Amino acid sequence: MVANPGGGSTDAGGGPVRHIPVLLDEVLSALAPAPGKLILDGTFGAGGYSSAILAAGAEVIALDRDPSAIAAGQAMVVAHGGRLRLVHSQFSHLAEHAPQGGLDGVVLDIGVSSMQIDEAERGFSFQKNGPLDMRMSATGVSAADVVNRAKVADLIRIFHFLGEESQSPRIAHAIEKRREEKPFETTRDLAGLIELVTPRKMKDKIHPATRVFQALRIFVNDELGELAQALFAAEAALKPGGRLVVVTFHSLEDRIVKKFFSDRAGKASGSRHLPVAHERAATFAAVGKPMVSASEAEAQINPRARSAKLRAGLRTDAAAEAADMSLFGFPNLASLGKLGG
Repeated sequence: MVANPGGGSTDAGGGPVRHIPVLLDEVLSALAPAPGKLILDGTFGAGGYSSAILAAGAEVIALDRDPSAIAAGQAMVVAHGGRLRLVHSQFSHLAEHAPQGGLDGVVLDIGVSSMQIDEAERGFSFQKNGPLDMRMSATGVSAADVVNRAKVADLIRIFHFLGEESQSPRIAHAIEKRREEKPFETTRDLAGLIELVTPRKMKDKIHPATRVFQALRIFVNDELGELAQALFAAEAALKPGGRLVVVTFHSLEDRIVKKFFSDRAGKASGSRHLPVAHERAATFAAVGKPMVSASEAEAQINPRARSAKLRAGLRTDAAAEAADMSLFGFPNLASLGKLGG
């Protein structure tokens, strides 16, 4: 999620907020947890969804790629006497942690947690000076590696596609010029340059660095790829009648989820200009409205909820389809493996 310049949190780069589970009532309604059911929470975070699912009587397998979230959740594991299993894992691997009989539900809350933003040393926020890091798993390629090593053309594509930043070329060329003199090391180091290159206008609602920080965070953590793989994994791991519930906070994420559920609705393949090749069995049926957003009352209490969208599907008894990433039309961006320090 990003914080707006006033300090309230709305999406990917900013300030401190108290962790509040978004769309909690709506998530529980779509997920339908109950005694005897096994739910996988793919984004444990501070345990907001997991706590509510456990309170409804279900058992929970919770995943998180952030080792600090796993450590902080151990007291909760003990408190629930074996009904909660906490696993250090990326949610794209969720099928590996599901029992052979399948899951009754999967819930995913996509995006960076308020806890990560609050920790300056994690480097997610330009409002808190710290190392230019942004790694959710605390390993691998950092945001500093990307900014200091990526080609200008790659930076432009990353900022444009993942941040929807209209000033991508100007910012990328300014980064190239500056890093020749001194590499970028801190969040304010980068944010300060962006402010100079694209000064904030009176009408702007967000800080000039917001979109670039969002793009770097998504790229460093391969968030879109992780989400796509998690959707395929959930399709494979859910039993018939199981429910997949996804909460997103950005249009890029929401489009992936929307496209997945639309594709899995069993539409016939082929073109309207050609004979239908074959009918496809639906692997998911709709649950409630196609998309649910937060009420104005919740948005007032929790600014992060303003951009939240919930989509859900009910698993049918049709066989899972192939995990074909071409469904989402992702662009070719720079290879993370070639940017490491």
